[in-house]
Amino acid sequence: MRMTRWAFLGLLTFATADSNITHESRNILLSTFKPPQHFRNVNLVRNINLEKTYARETVNVVIENVDKEAQSEYYLPFEQGTIARVGGLEVKDKKDPERTGFAVEVAVTDAQSPTEFYKITLPTPLPPKDQLTLSITYYTLSSLTPLPASIGQTDKQYLLYAFSAYAPSAYPTSKQKTKLKLLTTDVPDYVTLPASLNGEGKQDPQKQGTSYTYGPYSEIPAGAVQEVSIRYEYTKPLTHSSLLERDIEVSHWGGNVAFEERHWLSNRGATLKNHFSRVAYQQAAYYNPPMSALRELRFPLAIGSEDAYFIDDIGNVSTSRFRSNVREANLELKPRYPVFGGWKYSFRVGWNGELGDFLRQVKGQGERYVLKVPFFEGPKQAEGIEYERVVTRVVLPEGATNLEFATSIPLIANETSLHRTFMDTLGRTTLTLTALNVVDELRDRELIVTYDYPFSAQFRKPLTVFAAVVVLFAVSWLLGSLDVSIGRKEKKA
Repeated sequence: MRMTRWAFLGLLTFATADSNITHESRNILLSTFKPPQHFRNVNLVRNINLEKTYARETVNVVIENVDKEAQSEYYLPFEQGTIARVGGLEVKDKKDPERTGFAVEVAVTDAQSPTEFYKITLPTPLPPKDQLTLSITYYTLSSLTPLPASIGQTDKQYLLYAFSAYAPSAYPTSKQKTKLKLLTTDVPDYVTLPASLNGEGKQDPQKQGTSYTYGPYSEIPAGAVQEVSIRYEYTKPLTHSSLLERDIEVSHWGGNVAFEERHWLSNRGATLKNHFSRVAYQQAAYYNPPMSALRELRFPLAIGSEDAYFIDDIGNVSTSRFRSNVREANLELKPRYPVFGGWKYSFRVGWNGELGDFLRQVKGQGERYVLKVPFFEGPKQAEGIEYERVVTRVVLPEGATNLEFATSIPLIANETSLHRTFMDTLGRTTLTLTALNVVDELRDRELIVTYDYPFSAQFRKPLTVFAAVVVLFAVSWLLGSLDVSIGRKEKKA
């Protein structure tokens, strides 16, 4: 099994980029593994947000050390296969959000085990009988299922979300509840639980507007599961990106930073029951019926961005609008066709920015520079976008050395290499970073890259150009001085 190491959000990941790849580490546990019962959940509140195309869960739990010794390892369980779709796991101290030092790693059992775990290591061991309030946030990709799976072109779309009314926990819980937040009140189906299970004698779920609450429940044993589900209206695209490749090219001589993003998108929504009707689609522009197709994308860019372009597999796409002024810069795109459920669309966008907006020189170190750019940008949609894999590549000027980087995006790999382009000699230093299971809520998270760029290295490109021109003229002169005539020359008297 490959070795990987999960970084966690909320804390900057500092690393020195060497010419090798670093991966996440996995803690392999036996299928018979059971977390030591050092803790008890005194009170647990789980909030599940279903307002976007992915589920966002926030678990606020008060844990108590019931052991005789100080403990620092807390386990968070997931069903087998689910942990591969979980991303952005962040752990904080609810009462002190600025506190750092919560380390997170994946502790995976073997293939026969029904449960996988995240192991959370506290900054300092918790003394016996002491309590700590944790706030755990994560996202689960591909967790919503359209039901029915096929609909008409202008029909409403309904999604099914299955979960446990009892929050999954490796420890006994004294009191807990689960709250769901939806975007609509159109909820035709949901599983009800008898009042005998509820600590207040109420039938679950309890409805209040677009919120549904299961619980409170008392004295729930470790590992207990109470399967429930809810089906609700969500007539919006379920936009899923299988891959986002982002290039950031820094040019000191040109004074600009060139950005390019290549997207491979699909709509995980309900497929069309019948063939697509262009007539019905055009008519929809007049009375705006519900439609689950992806029809437009909006890219908010940094102020001062310019020279934006939009290209797909066929070529340049004219259905775009780019607006840039002193207050904002926006790139609005319309795909070549509406992307309905099960359809795919791939394209690339790019733009330029002023180098001074992203690069600073370290004070007192004339050859040291700091580059601060978003790790990824992508479209900003009301319904959200989930990214299965994001690969960001930073191409620095030729001659850049002593490269370091920092980001709060959880990474699975980083690699430093050389990228050769036109008129390069040795090649340009390139940093490649890879992340899995990322959502659009993390867009604009900063990537900070520091590097040395000697003053002498700035003349490498013009010297290369000058040398090429000299060689060209020399070759031209030599070729012009050659005698290529066939006949013998006559000697002059």
